[in-house]
Amino acid sequence: MASGDLERGTKNRGNNANFPSYYVETAEKQWTSWIIPMFVVANIAVFIVVMYVNDCPKKSLGIEGSCVAKFLGRFSFQPLKENPLFGPSAATLEKMGSLKWNKVVHGHQGWRLITCMWLHAGVVHVLANMLSLIFIGIRLEQQFGFVRVGIIYLVSGFGGSILSSLFIQQNISVGASGALFGLLGAMLSELLTNWTIYSNKIAALLTLVVIIAINLAVGILPHVDNFAHIGGFMSGFLLGFVFLLRPQFGWAKNQHSPADGRVKSKHKAYQYVLMLAAAVLLIVG
Repeated sequence: MASGDLERGTKNRGNNANFPSYYVETAEKQWTSWIIPMFVVANIAVFIVVMYVNDCPKKSLGIEGSCVAKFLGRFSFQPLKENPLFGPSAATLEKMGSLKWNKVVHGHQGWRLITCMWLHAGVVHVLANMLSLIFIGIRLEQQFGFVRVGIIYLVSGFGGSILSSLFIQQNISVGASGALFGLLGAMLSELLTNWTIYSNKIAALLTLVVIIAINLAVGILPHVDNFAHIGGFMSGFLLGFVFLLRPQFGWAKNQHSPADGRVKSKHKAYQYVLMLAAAVLLIVG
């Protein structure tokens, strides 16, 4: 852990030109990010295994056309008519644990609610998710630590799987984006509950909206599930109010000031109200 913050104030701004500075300066420590890079590696590794199992040259019937990028051998992709995202077949995704309602409900394969969180429909899907995960996840982990961000990521992914299983009952779906959207939802609730510490509120909000729009657009493609996106986003949105509170501006700095000059409360009243309401909705939901 280090004592600065990559995205706050001017103290370290010279070393972090690649990150937008949306926050006013605070005295909070910065965490070293490791769990988000681990999630990225895990997702990519799972996709490689899925493509190895897929083995298009051997298993494709050729009805939809020939395999794409045949020079990759068994890692080549299904015909674009079958999967335009440069990925495996639906049969392979189902074999590797994609979400399928009848198998979860009637086949008692509840483990698919977990395994589908690590599956992607193709290279395009993986790239969009992993770039977004790196961009937003590392920042969140640096500011709030691996425990809170890890919980939000995993619980949101599961929440996305639950909603998806309720609405998609005929086709298979992969829910890796649900966990990502959980972080996006947490970013939005963090922005709202810590509104006063943002120096550039509109830029922060627009950045978040653009990332959400891009990932929702990917959701219209085959096997990618927008219900998982929505479920993950709502789960992360509520979790953000619970886990991502910041002290009000000036609280940490004023702890060493004379008693009559200190900020009396670490958090504002509305932060506690939002946290309590979100906690109740999470428990009820």
